[in-house]
Amino acid sequence: MPVVHYAVDRAIATITLDSPENRNALSAALVGELSEHLATAAADGDVRAVLLTHTGSTFCAGADLKEQAAEGGPAEGTRRMLALLRQIVELPKPVIARLDGHVRAGGIGVVGACDLALAGPGATFAFTEVRLGLAPAIISLTTLPRMTARAVSRFYLTGETFDSGVAAEIGLVTTAGDDVDAELHSVCNALRACSPQGLAETKPLTTAAARAAFDVGAESMQALSQRLFESEEAREGITAFLEKRPPRWATP
Repeated sequence: MPVVHYAVDRAIATITLDSPENRNALSAALVGELSEHLATAAADGDVRAVLLTHTGSTFCAGADLKEQAAEGGPAEGTRRMLALLRQIVELPKPVIARLDGHVRAGGIGVVGACDLALAGPGATFAFTEVRLGLAPAIISLTTLPRMTARAVSRFYLTGETFDSGVAAEIGLVTTAGDDVDAELHSVCNALRACSPQGLAETKPLTTAAARAAFDVGAESMQALSQRLFESEEAREGITAFLEKRPPRWATP
């Protein structure tokens, strides 16, 4: 069964993450199908913009930790993550994230890669890596250009959960409100009025910082992420997370 769905309506391609049983984690299947649909939208001259949304109470929980263990390590997963984020950033059409659920770790990297992010009242965010013995390495390529420096320090270092209002204040999302679909309707109508050429030539102006970050840091961030995933401390953090207990190194 597919875990990502694709539909086009009035020049907007909607891509829906639909793997709620594992909280839309970035499994090989989900990333592969998402990447294929992004490529389809990019190649379709009738598509003006891409809408990325989700089923269930979680937009994306980040890496699929169970699958990573089955793959024998983090190498494949970190490479997939890096390629996906770059694909979104470099897609020649605007990508809008519609969020009304939880967003964690790598899921926040996906949000950062999108050009617009509209968050509803059910959206919450957390850079949980630091609590697992990891660091938000790869996703820093898409979130650092978006967020204020003080917010980066606080939320990268503490792993605290914050709501959509805070996410909007610090620049992680475009807007937050009680009626995310009303805002989405307005944005989609605005994009339908835009020239395809104008959008294709304007998007690179808005993604210059992120593209520069990939050019300079992609390889080193992938290597850092892989090294940390393979560390003893991260193995304990991930095991504790899966077993729903505090890691041994956490201080009460």
